[in-house]
Amino acid sequence: MKKWLVCAAAAAAAAVPAAAEEFPARPIRIIVAYTPAGATDILARAVGQKMSEHWGQSVIVDNRPGAAGNIGTEIAAKAPADGYTLLMATAGTHGINPGLYRKLSWDPKNFTAVSLVAMVPNILVVNNALPVKSVKELIAYAKANPGKLSYGSPGLGSTAHLSMELFKSMTGTKLVHVPYKGSAGVMADVMSGQIAVTMDNIPPYMPQVRAGKIRALAVSPAKRTTAAPDIPTVAEAGVPGYDSVAWFGLVAPSGTPKAVIDKLAAETQRILKLPDVHERIASLGAEVVGNSPEQFNAFIKSEMEKWAKVIREAHVELQ
Repeated sequence: MKKWLVCAAAAAAAAVPAAAEEFPARPIRIIVAYTPAGATDILARAVGQKMSEHWGQSVIVDNRPGAAGNIGTEIAAKAPADGYTLLMATAGTHGINPGLYRKLSWDPKNFTAVSLVAMVPNILVVNNALPVKSVKELIAYAKANPGKLSYGSPGLGSTAHLSMELFKSMTGTKLVHVPYKGSAGVMADVMSGQIAVTMDNIPPYMPQVRAGKIRALAVSPAKRTTAAPDIPTVAEAGVPGYDSVAWFGLVAPSGTPKAVIDKLAAETQRILKLPDVHERIASLGAEVVGNSPEQFNAFIKSEMEKWAKVIREAHVELQ
């Protein structure tokens, strides 16, 4: 009897790595908590396509938009923890929403990180008529005219909104927030002078900057971006320690076996090194990342803490 138990235990132990090696044995679903054709969707499809080609299994992108990303995130949180349902998490869902909403239908602890995929910098731009040509001049002008400058964002609680609130907090300036329903309206009103400033995702603004229709002062990440290498960072330009980006990365339900997480992470990192994928991501104005589950978990934690503090100090409340 004892011999039989020992053999059974050995067989069970041997089955664990074997099962992990066989992953994936069926289609994988990547939930995108936003509408098709946006950056989150494009990134999920870029990674999913290469996973499918490499593993010979279908990878389905499932768009579940609504409630600032919370609907799709909740669906992913309640999925089986087996590696066959992933979520393309964002700065909004996993960095901002936990501090923005008093009650969420999901908990950040419901997820474990796979890999950070990409980051999209924000760019600080001003109307050409505003008499400032640098971040330091903007700070000085705002302090000399407290509450008279307005800045736009594509929505309350967006990365653009909170990036400016972080800027205000770190510089001691007072600017008035004007929320819009999207970036197109913000950009149009900065160009026309209806609002003075914005710090929004870089891709749609660069053509207008190059055309001389608006003035770029800085980019938001800690390091300069390849999308605009000649533009200094906010930190370089006068606000040491400033760092803000929109980001995107794969996460899985908590409890997913570590061997499966590691396999997904390794595959994601492999994909992000492929030249055609790198080029596709760069075309979005994004920076390719790719890191370990441990690094991404630590990053998510730091993002939640940073934005919770900004939201609390700025008294941001959803309408």
